[in-house]
Amino acid sequence: MDRTQISEAVQKAVVEAVGAEPEEVVPEATLLDELGAESIDLLDILFRLERSIGVKIQAAQLAEYVQGGIPDDEFGDENEIITERGLAQLKRVMPQIDVAELSGRLQATQVMGLFTVDNLVDLVVAQVEASAATAAA
Repeated sequence: MDRTQISEAVQKAVVEAVGAEPEEVVPEATLLDELGAESIDLLDILFRLERSIGVKIQAAQLAEYVQGGIPDDEFGDENEIITERGLAQLKRVMPQIDVAELSGRLQATQVMGLFTVDNLVDLVVAQVEASAATAAA
């Protein structure tokens, strides 16, 4: 399955789970803030993707992908502001963010509000590739 097919599957899952119009579900649209998805909708999207493309992604894996294995106390400070190390990780998985603008300001509760349709496609592509590598081993 290539990136185009995965992108189409993600768009379809988001449209169905959130009730958005297909033309609204563009790569740069944020799932929570712009498309209005809630946490239960994210679970629905992940379930729909599992059914359509056969790759299971759990909510914990989504969080792990975003946080990149960085421990909570290093990802955010005592005030739940994302640290420079955390921002560097977020930039890897969400290249659209402006680290300079968010530095010292981004709260942990705001992170998923930055997650776009294209970021979800990247996650699914990574999972498909990991599954293929495991199957080939």
